[in-house]
Order: sequence, then C-alpha cells, then structure tokens
Amino acid sequence: MTSSPNVRTVGIVGLGLVGHALGMRLRAAGFDTLGFDVRPAAREAFAAHGGRAAASISQVGAEASIVVLAVFETRDVIEVVEGAGGLLTGGPVRTVIDCSTGDPDLLEALSARLAARGIDFIEAPLSGSSQQIEAGEATVLLGGTREALARADAVLAALSPRRVHVGGAGMGARAKLATNLVIGLNRAVLAEGFVFAQALGIAPQAFLDLVLATPARSAAAEAKGAMMVSGEFAPQSRIRQHLKDVGLMLADAQAAGQRLPLSETHAALMRAAVAAGDGELDNAAIIRQIRRETLVPAPVSSSPEQ
Repeated sequence: MTSSPNVRTVGIVGLGLVGHALGMRLRAAGFDTLGFDVRPAAREAFAAHGGRAAASISQVGAEASIVVLAVFETRDVIEVVEGAGGLLTGGPVRTVIDCSTGDPDLLEALSARLAARGIDFIEAPLSGSSQQIEAGEATVLLGGTREALARADAVLAALSPRRVHVGGAGMGARAKLATNLVIGLNRAVLAEGFVFAQALGIAPQAFLDLVLATPARSAAAEAKGAMMVSGEFAPQSRIRQHLKDVGLMLADAQAAGQRLPLSETHAALMRAAVAAGDGELDNAAIIRQIRRETLVPAPVSSSPEQ
C-alpha cells in the first residue's frame, strides 16, 4: 500500500508499546504511517493494524518529512538519526519528534546539531502508559522552540490533546524524569502497602478499596491497583524501562550534588526484579519483588544453656 498524495506520511521508528499506540493515534487522525523496528514481528503487527512497514530506517527518512521516535534510550535516538543508514541518509526529513525518555544534555546537543542542518528537533516524552497514550489520555511534555512546535502542530495534536511546553531542547527530558520519579515512587509505595496490609491480614482487594476511599488514593492506585490485586502484569510499561529512567535521574541528581535516597532504594528493588526475570513485566509487578524482600529468620544459637 502506498500513501495517497492527499495524506501526509509520518514515519515512526520503534514499534513497541509506545510506538504502536502512537501509530494508532496518527492513523485515527488521518495520517499515513510508515514504521520501522528491528524486530520483524513488531513490523508485522504494525502493518496488521493499518500501518505500512518499512524495510529500513533510511526508507522512513526517504518517505517521511516528519518522523516520530519511540526507541529505548538516547543512544538509540542518536544512532537512528545520525548513524550509518539513519534518517539523515534517507532524504527529506525536516522534523524529528523524540517520544523517548532520554539524557537531557545529549538531546540538547543533538538538537543543536540538527538545527545547524535546518532540521527541527522536538522532545515529546509522554507521561502515561501505552494504554493511556492510545486513548489520548497521556500528557506530552514538549521541549523545543515555539516555531518548531507550530510547524509540527498537526502531528503533535494527533499524538495527544494534552500537551505542555516546558522549555527548549533538553527540558522535555528533564520534566519527564522529574515527574516519572514521583509516579514510580507512587507505584512502589502502593505495592509496599499491599504487601504490608496482607501481612496484617487485610486481603488485597479490601486494601485497594480502602486506598481508593481514603486520602491514600492516587493515580497509581487507580491505574495499577487492580493489576496488583489480580497478579496479572501484561505490560503497559515495563520495569526495565523505568529502571533506565531512574538511572538517568540518579546520574543527573549526582551531577547536581543532590542525593535521591528513595529513588536509590527504588532502583535497587528494580535491579533485583530484573535479575529475578521480571524486567519485561508491567511496572506494577514491582510488588513481586517487594514480596521477595522477606526477613531471614535469625539463626538458632547453638551455645550450651547456662
């Protein structure tokens, strides 16, 4: 299938949970979507839902003047844009919209390099799960010039009706890291509450009902509470991805001379969860690791009685 001359093509690189959800939104807004992922199964799923699958990143760059990135980290962003066979080898790319959560300093530097070539770089990390993204309920934290945002307004509006411009390049990532810190700790606290309540004899569903009926209520409880009750953790967002984000938070805080003691503990929990094989599960599965954090009984003394 080729795009109609009356339909603008938007490229998408990275067809995981977020990229797939963004493709759905763009097609619903009337855009033709051309997507690439290194995984053949992801390309096939993208095509099965109405997108066009590209054979390479350079093909995306050759056919789309505006490209959305939904890759894992900033090294991937740089490789996709500037690497051998990347977007810049393909042709007419005029705007790159990065929806990943990345390194603010590296993204700021990339933006400057692209600006020198006349290419707009817009940070657009989304605060929300892939399910919320597809429903248009996620908030886009925009970093870039107002002129670049105006030129890409139709595409940005398709990604989400909820958008906040937080500053220039690099500020989108900084805003996403700061808000993700709070969101992630809310999830971990909720999970710890579940484990504590159950140790006291309160059933999980009863505890969730209590949380939702008291000032303990939170967006984390609303979004993840049912998953923690059921023990079903099909991913809307993944533990390993949030661990990457917390690593960036800790590195940036260290550079600023600030400790983040709660996030240090959270990172340790997630590292243990990944080591236990839970890295691909939804972030709500952090409750499994907290359950594993049991106290080892004190050894029985073998000394003779007095």
